[in-house]
Amino acid sequence: MKVGISSNALKHSGGLERYAMDLVRGLAARGMRPAFFARKFDVSVPECALVERHRINVSLLPGKLRDAWFSWRLAALRRRARVDVLIGCNRVDSSEIAICGGTHRGFLRATGRPLRASDRRQIALESRQYAQSRVVVAHSELMRDELRELYGVDDSKIRVLCPPVDGERFSPVDAATRAALRKQYGFADNETVLLFPSSSHTRKGLPLIQSVVEALDLPVVVAVAGRPPERTSTRVRYIGYVKDLENAYRAADYSILASTYEPFGLVGIESVMCGTPVIFSTNIGCADAIAGSAKQLFAPGDAAGLRRIIESAVAARAPRLDATPSDAILYDASVPAHVDALLALATDIVSPR
Repeated sequence: MKVGISSNALKHSGGLERYAMDLVRGLAARGMRPAFFARKFDVSVPECALVERHRINVSLLPGKLRDAWFSWRLAALRRRARVDVLIGCNRVDSSEIAICGGTHRGFLRATGRPLRASDRRQIALESRQYAQSRVVVAHSELMRDELRELYGVDDSKIRVLCPPVDGERFSPVDAATRAALRKQYGFADNETVLLFPSSSHTRKGLPLIQSVVEALDLPVVVAVAGRPPERTSTRVRYIGYVKDLENAYRAADYSILASTYEPFGLVGIESVMCGTPVIFSTNIGCADAIAGSAKQLFAPGDAAGLRRIIESAVAARAPRLDATPSDAILYDASVPAHVDALLALATDIVSPR
């Protein structure tokens, strides 16, 4: 069986591009070399040596036409590459396994953004992908609900497989190492540090978090990692674009998000696996996959509820999670387990029982 993967790029990035890289490593560990279809390849990343590269150049096209062109070219290239099962990690209408890490209709509904012509094109391609695929893999129960409600996908076609996390990279450290990391980031011993990893601050709720924290007369700090915030203060600090995000998780007391739309939120799983509990709004997809002992939840947009949680967190100076924080994750988050589940689906497609 020859497996193909479609993604916007094979490079270090977030979201589904990072997920596609996890799949490449997992398949390589099974002795498989997938065909990989993408707009861009960063040949400096080791995963590029593990795939059969097929670049689909969209650079000369207007941005609004690139998704459709990519999908059209992919249909021919996958046949030429003799791919038996294609895993679609972007909007393409020829994948047997469609990966749903978020839906465009769900995003528009959650954010209240008006529908544009470009949105209609994206939704049309997304709808064809779900309709023409053999299986749709939803990355959370929230995505299963959106697929059924907003796209009319039959529940029998949906499989919920939460995305994997590299357990070797995201893991706890001893107290001495953690103390050194806190010093490295400039966190004082008496400060309760809330890590906010983000490249989309408005969607992920920084304005709400900032307004709550800055109104408190408490030693609490929001450490923003990723894109610089529009405004910093004594309570909101920018710690830069952090490549070794695992160390930022380890140094913080909590990770925090107040997203308007968060289909899953790997931040939560990564944080807990590093021993750091989370403060999340209830609409974040991964909340259902984290044990109660490792999370504190508030209603979306509820400033008073968030304030109560932060005040309680500062007063408690919460201990770290257990030495095996993976116990607080309610699914097997390992890359091998996830890849095995996908391969089982692929095998059923090629050789139905």
